[in-house]
Amino acid sequence: MSQNHKKKEIKKLNRRSFVKTTGLATGALMASSTSMNAMGYVAGNKKLKLALVGCGGRGTGAAVQALTADPDVELVAMADAFQDRLDQSLTGIIEHFEGERKIDVKEKNRFVGFDAYSKAIDLADVVILTTPPGFRPQHFEYAISQDKHVFMEKPVATDPAGVRKVLKNAKIAKEKKLNVVVGLQRRYEKKYLALHKQIQEGTIGKIISGQVYWNSAGVWVRARQPQQTEMEYQMRNWYYFNWLCGDHILEQHIHNIDVANWFIGEYPASAQGMGGRQTRNGLDHGEIFDHHFVEFTYPSGAVVASQCRHQKGCFRRVDEAFQGTKGAILARKGLVTDLEGETLLNVGKEHDPNPYQVEHDLLFASIRNKGVIADAENGAKATLTAIMGRMATYSGQTITWEQALNSDLSLVPENPTWESKPPTIPDENGKYPIPMPGVTKFS
Repeated sequence: MSQNHKKKEIKKLNRRSFVKTTGLATGALMASSTSMNAMGYVAGNKKLKLALVGCGGRGTGAAVQALTADPDVELVAMADAFQDRLDQSLTGIIEHFEGERKIDVKEKNRFVGFDAYSKAIDLADVVILTTPPGFRPQHFEYAISQDKHVFMEKPVATDPAGVRKVLKNAKIAKEKKLNVVVGLQRRYEKKYLALHKQIQEGTIGKIISGQVYWNSAGVWVRARQPQQTEMEYQMRNWYYFNWLCGDHILEQHIHNIDVANWFIGEYPASAQGMGGRQTRNGLDHGEIFDHHFVEFTYPSGAVVASQCRHQKGCFRRVDEAFQGTKGAILARKGLVTDLEGETLLNVGKEHDPNPYQVEHDLLFASIRNKGVIADAENGAKATLTAIMGRMATYSGQTITWEQALNSDLSLVPENPTWESKPPTIPDENGKYPIPMPGVTKFS
């Protein structure tokens, strides 16, 4: 999701639309997964304390959705690397609810800095993890060690070392019966669920190929300020540094790649591709590419062409399409067709509850009902799939699933501080090292 989109999302969740949307989402939820007795249990249960770790646009939106999902949730703690971002987020949440939700984040419970996350997590029953994704494995590990229920945004890591840490803690979370929802919200969207059901029922036969897209004009850039240290600059302009963001093939295109894995029903065996930076190559564009094209080959033989681009003035499409032995699916339009292109089902015109809200509704209902949602393993494997694609475009080589999973690539420093040297630094001209196909290698 772009930052502009996130801001619009928060603004759109004004008080009236919020109530309307929540009613629709909650109605769908209750009809499908919660009995009337369970609903009574939800209403009568204890207050759940909520902590927000990562107070940017997505974190603020997620906190609003969590507070919307359950009337007995209270926001009690917040954490961010930066004081101004925390203050802005808290003000936005308070103004959004106009006193109609429980928000009691005392001054002493507003934590700032790299170690702020643990102090906020300690005070909560449920935590929202929405910092830049490079920190997600460390924060998730701590939250699970403290027996917290978790909503965490995608991706859940930026390197294989982080993926392995999340996989390890996903297993522990299951054993502890903790709920973990990952923000791959298409899996909570009515249209995608209807399309997946058609695949399960064999309507289009076996999927043999697909195309997934995140082609857009790109996202925000935060220019370097004179007083900033290198660490503060990278933390403010985090989207353009791999240790924090993972490149846009991971940070945004993971949504479409995850749909491919979900609909095909397996994770790819290998990836090969190409990419580079043609138009987004200024001093404030860090080290990431502005386009990737990857061919994922699955164990079943299915091949998916994945493309993502952040370039202005070009063809735009955010979508997924799949071809089977008996028909095809166009996800954005919600169409299922036969081999002649005749429409068999159209779910695109049906009203869908906001999936960003639904995922929180389901999380809190599951907590109330002593259920277990276990998204972390898939979140980690979807993350690894996108990282495998990035490794393929950066190196120009074919990368297998096992190579990616077992790679010793570790981008995120242990316990960084404001005095730490970031993993990548610019040269005397302000330019960062850029991955070079044919030269960059992974082990």
